Amino acid sequence: MTTPTQPALRAPADRFGLSCATITPFAATGRVDDTRLVDHLERCLAAGCSSFTLFGTTGEGSSVGRRERERTMERVFARLGAARALVGVMASAPEDAAEQANPLLDAGGRGVLLAPPTYFKGVTDAGLYDWFARAIEAMRSPRGVFLYHLPSVTAVPLSIGLIGRLKAAFPGVVAGVKDSGGEWPYTERLLAAHGDLHILVGDERLLARAVRHGGSGAINGFSNFCAPRLLPMVERGEEVPEVSALVDLLLGYPVTPAIKALVAHVSRDPEYRRTAPPLVDLPDADVRTLAAALDRLS
Repeated sequence: MTTPTQPALRAPADRFGLSCATITPFAATGRVDDTRLVDHLERCLAAGCSSFTLFGTTGEGSSVGRRERERTMERVFARLGAARALVGVMASAPEDAAEQANPLLDAGGRGVLLAPPTYFKGVTDAGLYDWFARAIEAMRSPRGVFLYHLPSVTAVPLSIGLIGRLKAAFPGVVAGVKDSGGEWPYTERLLAAHGDLHILVGDERLLARAVRHGGSGAINGFSNFCAPRLLPMVERGEEVPEVSALVDLLLGYPVTPAIKALVAHVSRDPEYRRTAPPLVDLPDADVRTLAAALDRLS
């Protein structure tokens, strides 16, 4: 008589780890503040992050132009190297997506967080497959591609079948999926169907559970200000209820301004609060509420 296979932790050597979906500090001029960005990344790496992801959702990647992105990557890599870096790619045209990815790939970076095109809604899996395929084929040396499932923002979900088709078409290139959907039934199906990939969970409330079912780690926003509290989730699949409670509170505010406010709080540097249009900075009263909650967690 056989017994059902039980979910299990991935072997440590086969895990992705914890990547900080870093904020992007801005100067008053609107340019990226490279000095504060590097300082922040150094703190996150020292706190336990194994990598960092530039210009994702938390990093306001869609608000930073290509030349500014390239200039910032060049300066970050000069200080920290590129081996621990990923970059978020958000574009409507496959060629533009490749142009956002190439500087990271050329520098020897770890990977690319590739979001679907978002202008057209209600598109088919066939159309999405063609778009992703053209974007990957247009990259100069494609590798480490993580497909980005974030339907609350993109309104373009990635189906389990689409991921399987891309995985089969680009073996060794499609490395994983960042699942920021926040829906456990989807995450469970994703782990069951594509557990050979690195399945990374963005919602901290589902992270430990996903790791216990074979998840590989996370690219997430809370790593910006409380990475040590996330390591038990990523490394051992342990629940940290206080973190989940803080997530519930933070989701009552605009997420990226709220995360930047908490970075400003822990670093004691209010300059980290500054956002790029169309986002606006969090009001002082809201900052105080979130900061008090984080202090209680710490």
